[in-house]
Amino acid sequence: MKIYTRTGDKGQTSLIGGRVDKDSLRVEAYGSMDELNSFIGKAMTELDPAIFTDILKDLEAIQNELFDGGGDLANVMKERHYKLNEEPIAVLEQRIDDLMEEAPELERFILPGGSPGAATLHIARTVARRAERLTVTLMKSEEEVPAVVQRYLNRLSDYLFVAARIVNARLNVPDNEYVRSAKVFRTDKPGKDKK
Repeated sequence: MKIYTRTGDKGQTSLIGGRVDKDSLRVEAYGSMDELNSFIGKAMTELDPAIFTDILKDLEAIQNELFDGGGDLANVMKERHYKLNEEPIAVLEQRIDDLMEEAPELERFILPGGSPGAATLHIARTVARRAERLTVTLMKSEEEVPAVVQRYLNRLSDYLFVAARIVNARLNVPDNEYVRSAKVFRTDKPGKDKK
């Protein structure tokens, strides 16, 4: 099997059930999800399995879910059967809650960075936000777009933010606070004063 087909040489690409220009909004949206998936794969290579078993398990599941969601956005068949559903969103919410119990207290905005794995997860977070924005725009311009993809990306960006902080925390790398940030977050951890 040859990897090149020449079918895209005139600026079009195949969807599931049709063809569109390569710069179509639908292709931009699922292309950003593919980019996001790649950064998550990079982050996984930067995380020590002995320290981050739980996060690596999360990220492996997320890579598969992103493939599902990207495929759903690429589906333009008349009768569509989508793969991504609400269950992974509930799982992400639970994992965010679990990790927040471990996370250091946060009062101010932080700058992306720290350890290599955390920095890559912050990049993935920003790509997730872009993929979400593109999906929202796609939902406004076309009727048949699975809304669950947008909700998943929204929750995923939150998870990636928390995961990046946990990676730094477990490696004893402090968050780098934005120096001009006011106190914008409050703690809700039991036994601590709320701010």
